[in-house]
Amino acid sequence: MTTVIEETRFSVLDRSRTRESHPAPEALRDTVALAQDLERLGYHRVWVSEHHGVPGVAGSAPTVLAAAVAAATRSIRVGTGGVMLPNHQPLVVAEQFGVLESLFPGRIDMGLGRSVGFTDGVRRALGRDKDVADDFAGQLDELLAYFTGSDGASPTRVHARPTEGLTVAPFVLAMGEGASIAARAGLPMVIGDFRGRERMLRGIDWYRAEFRPSAWADEPYVVISGTVAVAGSEPEARRLLVPEAWSMAHSRTHGTFPPLPPAERVAGLDMTAKERELYESGLRGHIVGTEQQVADELETVIKESGAQEVLVTTSTYDREGLLESFRRLARIARLTPA
Repeated sequence: MTTVIEETRFSVLDRSRTRESHPAPEALRDTVALAQDLERLGYHRVWVSEHHGVPGVAGSAPTVLAAAVAAATRSIRVGTGGVMLPNHQPLVVAEQFGVLESLFPGRIDMGLGRSVGFTDGVRRALGRDKDVADDFAGQLDELLAYFTGSDGASPTRVHARPTEGLTVAPFVLAMGEGASIAARAGLPMVIGDFRGRERMLRGIDWYRAEFRPSAWADEPYVVISGTVAVAGSEPEARRLLVPEAWSMAHSRTHGTFPPLPPAERVAGLDMTAKERELYESGLRGHIVGTEQQVADELETVIKESGAQEVLVTTSTYDREGLLESFRRLARIARLTPA
């Protein structure tokens, strides 16, 4: 008899986080190498992210990085978590994914978000205003129409090549209004994170209640996302969370998002009261512990959410520790090695 965990797909989003004393190009190569390991372990898909002008993140061109990942793997699905559609013209995004699907047929996912550049300077460099995200639903409709070849896709009646007629799996990253937009468009939805469990569950309920079947999906499909860390002991697992928790606390108090430091260095830092509060908050609410502890917590959240898939978003300085966590998670989910 299979458990609810074994019936659930498991995937990974790697943000290409930079690390202290490691150059940014190494972070991109680490993402490609991790994808190869995840494929061998039996994970369903691997996604990459989009960040502009962020010192701690090397992944600024997700479709380019997705191409490198797909070229280095054979069977795992590859996609974006996500391309921030308000940053781009829908035609260009359609063309990029059309090229990816043409090169790697049947393996490409198109995860789409509605965020725009994080700072005024980045938005100016992108040529975007903050309110451009308000038309995300319209941008999404235009993008999808390029795949179906609808004449109304753009005011100029341009047809996207080689995109038209291809099928690329679209997902909406549900932040803010994302759940209702995904539901109205009839698209699969990615929602997180585990630290805001009640809010996440309300978003899922709203999505299912409002979902309209479409050419892209007959029924709701929910992917829940968040940090999962598994190790031989709970303290070992929690140690993996330390670099990201400190980096986030630093960004909230200093306005910059730094490379991930080793956990040992964080332990010796003098923190202000505000930094300590944010740091400790960043360590709470994740799914973390031994294999049994993580299995119990995953079973609970999967049952509560009814999710079909879990997208793990863990980042840490210790890449070997991260890979070991994914190995242990693969055992918990009884993934089939490639």
